[in-house]
Amino acid sequence: MTTDQDPDLPHNPPDAPNWRQPAGIILILAVILLWCRIVVSMIDWISGLPFLAQLPIYIIAGIAWIFPVKPLLIWMNTGKLRP
Repeated sequence: MTTDQDPDLPHNPPDAPNWRQPAGIILILAVILLWCRIVVSMIDWISGLPFLAQLPIYIIAGIAWIFPVKPLLIWMNTGKLRP
């Protein structure tokens, strides 16, 4: 094994770190915590429903948090809120 790189392969140095990744992670955690707080605040109402009515509510609540996080992920990677 050699450490020499093949001159025919393109060299893509890693991007320099920026402040968007740590800020984005903090914002994503804040969104998830806020979403959990909203769902937990409705627990008394949800727990009074039959199981088959609770199931779609929890499935939707488990997926819906992704939609506000998606623009944050785009912003973290590109610096823009839209692709």
